[in-house]
Amino acid sequence: MRAILLAAGLGTRLRPITNTVPKCMVPIHGKPLLGYWLDLLFNNGVERILINTHYLPAPVCNFVASSIWSSSVDLIHEDHLLGTAGTILKNRAFCADQALMVAHADNLTRFRPAEFIAAHVARSPECVMTMMTFDTDAPQTCGIAEVDARGVVQDFHEKVANPPGTRANAAVYIFEPSVIDYIASLDKDVCDISTEVLPHFIGKIQTFHNADYHRDIGTLESLALAEREF
Repeated sequence: MRAILLAAGLGTRLRPITNTVPKCMVPIHGKPLLGYWLDLLFNNGVERILINTHYLPAPVCNFVASSIWSSSVDLIHEDHLLGTAGTILKNRAFCADQALMVAHADNLTRFRPAEFIAAHVARSPECVMTMMTFDTDAPQTCGIAEVDARGVVQDFHEKVANPPGTRANAAVYIFEPSVIDYIASLDKDVCDISTEVLPHFIGKIQTFHNADYHRDIGTLESLALAEREF
């Protein structure tokens, strides 16, 4: 399987750290977030990874060039941010018309990719994607999923004040080619997964729950928590 790691964000909530360091390169115990992702995926069934850059691309490019995984990574620079779905569409050829893993590289996570892929293979027949979930301690800052007994998403609440639960979207997905077909049908250069793609597929999204560890490193507070927890 191939994967796209979304790494082009500005990381404004992590300033002043991200004044000089791109968000995906923020270190946890001295190791960049991107490094954790590369080691996790390449050691567990992912054969090639595409990483998009935009803000402060040089540290990302230098890190990849010095990595043992460099020959298996494609770097794509975006002069203008395309949005999470826009990046996928722009790099549709990379997907090779196969199921594709997509993840936000500014999250810190620990899970078994082989189990995630197996869950996608065994998904309910109507589902065209599998979305990783986790239990969040800040549900108002996340997309909260309501799922049925099969683990299929029946409703979705994106960053609302009083969401019905703590089962959150981890922003790690496996998409079938038909999802990318839908993104293309929107006929937009800039497009977002959470707000413009997921709502269309309610009832067709299988979930895979990460009960091990997952945290969005979106703020200085979450960074400090990750340093203590991980």
